[in-house]
Amino acid sequence: MGEMVKGGNAFVPSVPLRIAVRHGLDAAAMLLTEAGRVRGDGDVVFHGAPVHPSGAVRLTGDGVGGVGGEDGTAWLEVGLPTVEEEIVRVLVVGSTESGAMRDVAGLSVEAFAPDGTSVARYDVTDGGGETAMVLAELYRRAGGWKFRAVGQGYVDGLAGLATDHGVDVAEDGAGQVAEGGAGSPVPAPAAPVPPVAVPSPAPVPTVAVPSPPPAPAAPVPTVAVPSPAPVPPATVPSADWSFGAVFEPYTQTGRDNDVITVDGLPPGPVIVDLAVEDEGYTGLWTLDWRNKQKDNLVNSTEPSFRGRLLTEVPGRGPLRLRLQAEGRWRIQVLPLATGRRLTEEWLECGGPDVLLHTAGTADLAIRYRGDDNLIVHLYELAEHQDPTALPRHENVVNEIGRRRETVPLPEGPVIVYLKMADGPWRARLKGLQPHSAPLDPVPMPVPAPAPAPIPAPVPAPGKAPEVRKVRDWLRRGR
Repeated sequence: MGEMVKGGNAFVPSVPLRIAVRHGLDAAAMLLTEAGRVRGDGDVVFHGAPVHPSGAVRLTGDGVGGVGGEDGTAWLEVGLPTVEEEIVRVLVVGSTESGAMRDVAGLSVEAFAPDGTSVARYDVTDGGGETAMVLAELYRRAGGWKFRAVGQGYVDGLAGLATDHGVDVAEDGAGQVAEGGAGSPVPAPAAPVPPVAVPSPAPVPTVAVPSPPPAPAAPVPTVAVPSPAPVPPATVPSADWSFGAVFEPYTQTGRDNDVITVDGLPPGPVIVDLAVEDEGYTGLWTLDWRNKQKDNLVNSTEPSFRGRLLTEVPGRGPLRLRLQAEGRWRIQVLPLATGRRLTEEWLECGGPDVLLHTAGTADLAIRYRGDDNLIVHLYELAEHQDPTALPRHENVVNEIGRRRETVPLPEGPVIVYLKMADGPWRARLKGLQPHSAPLDPVPMPVPAPAPAPIPAPVPAPGKAPEVRKVRDWLRRGR
């Protein structure tokens, strides 16, 4: 088997595999259901719990102690024929005890058949400031299993990686799972949020928007970008969205790999609209104040990439982006308020996108026709006070292949970020409710007594008790 590039995938034999994680990383595995989430602590295999309750996945040899032995290799055994039917993906995770992925020489992951034949290998060559990474994944496809070279890093370490896959690492929710399943702990109810006095019933936009709408300009694209679905032009900011600054859009064109610097933007969240012509790998990263790669915004092998991405302009210095592309490209930096509004009418597009929900509670229906990952994050802004930074996101969809998803949305304003969507999709609101009226100023009520704690659930038959220190491992200093 030849070496894979990031995003590549191939079928592997449905036999017990040995997976080598090199060099000097702390290896682990996460077993995910169709919801893209673990069912409980038992679905996290690491040096503190080296064997999955089913026995299908385990750390062996040098890997049990955490990092590898003398050659810095940690080993995972994955018995594909014995993986529970409920599990559809097995993530191969690596993390550092100190330093970052860029400091790991010879970082790679390789899968071997029982006879020692290499069936898949991925060399990670673009590690940055991340301290934890999904190196690869095994996933079910057409009755068999495929191996995908992922290389998705997390600057916020194992805690960020685990949160994206259903593990609650908060201090008061140790080891709980955000969405319960068989044998999963029951999450504690969220503490009630006291009403806050609102001085005015009308929201005040942070930047005044001229009342006469500007005449729509006919954009003249410098590159022709084929798209699997209609791609909307940039919209004009409107007064019903007040989170994030309004500014003149920035546009730059170029060819092949480059570093883009955008000066003069106010700090806070923005939309980056990227279009790349020609086939080949497309990658886009933000750069931090040390000129090091920070957040990965694009990781795609799709031809003629087109998508809208969510990022933040730093509080100090300009927005700087590193682009890896083959062929001509165009990049635009737009105000967050230019995102398309979700309504009860279908929106159709292809690729990642940033959508805005401004109405009351509703259900979000998504129809996805791609072959690869669909990842959707929600950013709830109702209680968020800092307009220069995004709140912590909630991952509501993390799937592979064609999907019909419906997820509940809280009352707006909410950012709905289709972070990964390499194929055509449609989205609309269902069961839409009116936005609640602003609260009149009232005295702060006396908090009600805290509810009695929910007793720990009894493990499902055949499951080992999940008495583990997963939280301590995930939240360790990085």
